[in-house]
Amino acid sequence: MEYVRLGKTGLKVSRLCLGCMSFGELGKGWHKWILEEDDARAVIRRAVEGGINFFDTANIYAAGTSEEVTGRALKDFARRDEVVIATKAHGAWGKGPNQGGLSRKALMQAIDDSLRRLGTDYVDLYQVHRWDNNTPIEETLEALNDIVRAGKVRYIGASSMHARQFQRALYVSRSNGWAQFVSMQNYVNLIYREEEREMLPLCREEGIGVIPWSPLARGKLTRPVGQETLRSETDVMNKVLYERMADNDGQVIGAVEQVARARGVPMAQVATAWVLAQDGITSPIIGVSKMEHLDDALGALDVELSPTEIEQLEAPYQPHPVMGVNL
Repeated sequence: MEYVRLGKTGLKVSRLCLGCMSFGELGKGWHKWILEEDDARAVIRRAVEGGINFFDTANIYAAGTSEEVTGRALKDFARRDEVVIATKAHGAWGKGPNQGGLSRKALMQAIDDSLRRLGTDYVDLYQVHRWDNNTPIEETLEALNDIVRAGKVRYIGASSMHARQFQRALYVSRSNGWAQFVSMQNYVNLIYREEEREMLPLCREEGIGVIPWSPLARGKLTRPVGQETLRSETDVMNKVLYERMADNDGQVIGAVEQVARARGVPMAQVATAWVLAQDGITSPIIGVSKMEHLDDALGALDVELSPTEIEQLEAPYQPHPVMGVNL
């Protein structure tokens, strides 16, 4: 496993981040393809054994039980100073008017709840899950700064938003001497490359670590066009993100299939290797609902695509409507 700095910080993370959205308890109003604790623990243990030290979850995943399962497993399988735990806040955890969003009140409650569920005294990377149009960014950033100064969080990061919003947040933090965002968790894969226009150049210029979500397009880049899975058939977000697919997205998937066949490796490894090869990408977040998904991700670290293969994979792409922001 290779370890790289997260942006311009001194924090070193594995080249793959294990996404923990699929871990938790069924019956919590979450996804049907979720891995309950025993199966999730097996995946987390295999990830640690494979050298992954970076784990990403959120306060709303599986109604908070993702944090609980992840925290217990990491406590059993690794030393706290060996792992980088990332979680997120913004999504509503209740029906009350202040049970969600990025207000000072909500963030102060959310971080304490996440620490309790994770069973740790601090979070390594605390991320705003989305932009909050109802809270001044100054209020959010000052609260995050106070959380860092209190020792509850080591670094702060952001997730899907417009580049202009991210630039504004960086400016406000810098102007006030507050803790600044060090990472961006955005939506990047071979089917959706709109972040190449503004966000990725901005992150490179500012020295921001990029940890993209859905690098396999929710599995669409792992199988031929037309094949479905339990997740693809039941995941509401899958329909939101891909109901307006470009006419030639199938050609992109076909190109992945061709390169994978020629190399004799799974499609998932080719699609992951492409993300890893992109300038400025730090650590793509790999979602796992089967152990083979993790094995494919680890195997992708050994796949080095040639310039010709990269050109073949990228050639069919057509522009898409902006997605993944404020979902």
